[in-house]
Amino acid sequence: MKQEGQTRDLDAAAASAGRVDLQLVERTLAGDARAFELLVLKYRRRIERLIGRMVRDVDLVEDLAQETFIRAYRALHQFRGDAQFYTWLYRIAVNTTKKTLLGLKNDPLAMGMAASVAGEDGDEDETFLTTREPTAEDTPETLLAAREIAAAVQGALEALPDDLRQALVLRELDGLSYEEIAIAMASPVGTVRSRIFRAREAVSAKVRPLLERQGGKRW
Repeated sequence: MKQEGQTRDLDAAAASAGRVDLQLVERTLAGDARAFELLVLKYRRRIERLIGRMVRDVDLVEDLAQETFIRAYRALHQFRGDAQFYTWLYRIAVNTTKKTLLGLKNDPLAMGMAASVAGEDGDEDETFLTTREPTAEDTPETLLAAREIAAAVQGALEALPDDLRQALVLRELDGLSYEEIAIAMASPVGTVRSRIFRAREAVSAKVRPLLERQGGKRW
């Protein structure tokens, strides 16, 4: 019963947030530029993190995030509120990023520069694996093991096909429902469920040997 109550509260909060976003969209369309600025402030970090999973160049991430919001502003009249605003914005961000990456692939010089930046900043880049803060009980062995697990998960995710990786990220990190993911990826809900299942299985297959090797050590 408690879990059902919490689920209802979360659904109510999501619905309330959706109504607020729709009101901000309507105010923007009525000529209130400040309303769109509020939407940018609310979602900029999430969009930058999303793009950052597809692009390693920090400067390019910022440019693509800005381009995403420009395109969203121009297409705002198309938003009907049938889906969450972030779901709609997500599709614009992904399409904008894919189009830019395709252009880079056709420009060897630009692609080489992007790869160079990624190589220099790779250790500092924020990936969608967040590292936990060490505690007083952590030992060098457990910290090393945790880094190995994180690296294995990250490697498994990067090896996934784009459609599987995007579906898993939207579900596990952005917390979207299967229905919202289906809208964002323009795919049937059944296809989304299948992609997430396959992605989880692929990641688990890569990580399981490391977990078994640890043999029940505390995390």
